[in-house]
Amino acid sequence: MSTPLAIPCPHCGALNRVPAERLGEHPNCGRCKQALFEGHPVELTAANFDAIAGRGDLPVLVDFWAPWCGPCVGFAPVFVQAAGKFEPRLRLAKLDTEAQPQLAGRFGIRSIPTLIMFRQGREIARQSGALNAAQLQQFVEGALARG
Repeated sequence: MSTPLAIPCPHCGALNRVPAERLGEHPNCGRCKQALFEGHPVELTAANFDAIAGRGDLPVLVDFWAPWCGPCVGFAPVFVQAAGKFEPRLRLAKLDTEAQPQLAGRFGIRSIPTLIMFRQGREIARQSGALNAAQLQQFVEGALARG
């Protein structure tokens, strides 16, 4: 049996220990009993950002976006589809920069959409601009290889 991975619950923020080989078995949170992975991006706010993107052993890919941004809206379906593909290897999350300007400022977001890959709260890769599915796959694979 492998060393368990620390996985933050996207619902209650509890840190769950899950053996790596059991990630594909749709694990639930030990505290709130909800699914740790649901096949869609997690909505991040100032209240849950550090609990989800700042800790845990899985990388977290955050899409910094805004509802008025045409390229962001066009990229959204690609990002949602990617969540089903990449989970549970990594967590995908979205952060509305309009609703969370303090977090956008904290990470120096100057253009949207911007993707940032975090590992244990540390930025390991960044990409600005909307991507198609193949470009997103390439970005994710490259970021995981580097980080």
